[in-house]
Amino acid sequence: MRMDKLTNKFQMALADAQSLALGRDHQQIEPLHVMLALLDQQGGSVRHLLGSAGVNVNALRSQLGLELDRMAKVEGGTPGEVTLSQELGRVLNLTDKLAQKRQDQFISSELFVLAAMEAKGQLADLLKKHGA
Repeated sequence: MRMDKLTNKFQMALADAQSLALGRDHQQIEPLHVMLALLDQQGGSVRHLLGSAGVNVNALRSQLGLELDRMAKVEGGTPGEVTLSQELGRVLNLTDKLAQKRQDQFISSELFVLAAMEAKGQLADLLKKHGA
């Protein structure tokens, strides 16, 4: 996926997700990191979008934090080395595919949410649990 095709907000969310993973000593960036970054993003649309769709956003955000707390922490590795997980790669590829189907010029945060729902992973389960 070409980073220049991502909207500025989505690029910022991915950078924030990387910071979340680093701050929590996680080895990989997961879709959960990205969703938490999207929910916390100033001026972002995902929180409003999910709230309008009937999702209990505050409960979802709390659950995301709990799930990230449960993830294994890496100790003794080289600081700053964090990679995309296979699951996140799969969701990002699906996001790109959705953008192509819709003939969107840019890949947005909202498409990431749709792709996460279609990908049927842990994030999709959490979104459904909270009303998506």
